[in-house]
Amino acid sequence: MAEHEGTNNGFEPEITVFTCIYCAYMAIDTAGALRINYPANVKLIKLPCTGKTDVRYLMEAFEQGADGVCVVGCPLGNCHHVHGNERGQARVKYTKQWLDDIGLGSDRLEMCFVSGGMGETFANAVREMAERLRELGPSPLK
Repeated sequence: MAEHEGTNNGFEPEITVFTCIYCAYMAIDTAGALRINYPANVKLIKLPCTGKTDVRYLMEAFEQGADGVCVVGCPLGNCHHVHGNERGQARVKYTKQWLDDIGLGSDRLEMCFVSGGMGETFANAVREMAERLRELGPSPLK
């Protein structure tokens, strides 16, 4: 992290992560159990399924101070609620377009799909998002 401090004045992004209670949350738990590092400024919000992701929730996370938002669901084709993650993916896609339209930028919203044992994949996705957000800087809504 020290190499970024000169270019971003020590800015560390706050990331809100919406996660399903099945594969995604298990992957996050696996990352913790294996002591896999990911950014500390991650706020987890559990949903029964990413199919319950609502544009309002995503936008509210930004309004409450998130620099970025990540939705983490079960692998496509393997959702515990059959097509829930596909519905979540469609809502994220719609919200990304809306974020571009209002000038906040779609790069601040991400969705990834993991199975329970993919703690490293989750950690990598959040690390990559944090790096992108450091380059973008704090959310204009702050």
